[in-house]
Amino acid sequence: MHKIFSYIGLTIVFVWFMGGGITHFTNPNFFMAIMPPYIPMHLELVYLSGVLEIIFASMLLVPSMRQLAGYLLIALTLAVTPANIYMWQNPEAFPDIEPLFLSARLIIQVLLVVLIGWVTRNTRWAHPA
Repeated sequence: MHKIFSYIGLTIVFVWFMGGGITHFTNPNFFMAIMPPYIPMHLELVYLSGVLEIIFASMLLVPSMRQLAGYLLIALTLAVTPANIYMWQNPEAFPDIEPLFLSARLIIQVLLVVLIGWVTRNTRWAHPA
């Protein structure tokens, strides 16, 4: 049963980042809008983070790379934290998004980091030596 939950968690992480990475290219304006104004090169960073999400999500599919992918996805998740904080601090800039959801995003981000760590830092994924 534990293994089933691990695969479900891994699937969630994969879909979250692969889907998110693709969305950086299909809807870059959304991601540029949520970036704090003090961060330069919005479009370039949106595309870069999209590429990284796709690459790191793909790495999850390779058991020997899964732990590294986890570290990289956690780092990337933390790197985009300023956008989530900016949205939370400036709900008037996002009238189409419920303020409660903006707060929930921060909680979801913490839960996502925990899930990434759980599904990628376990010895059951490692190949025997």
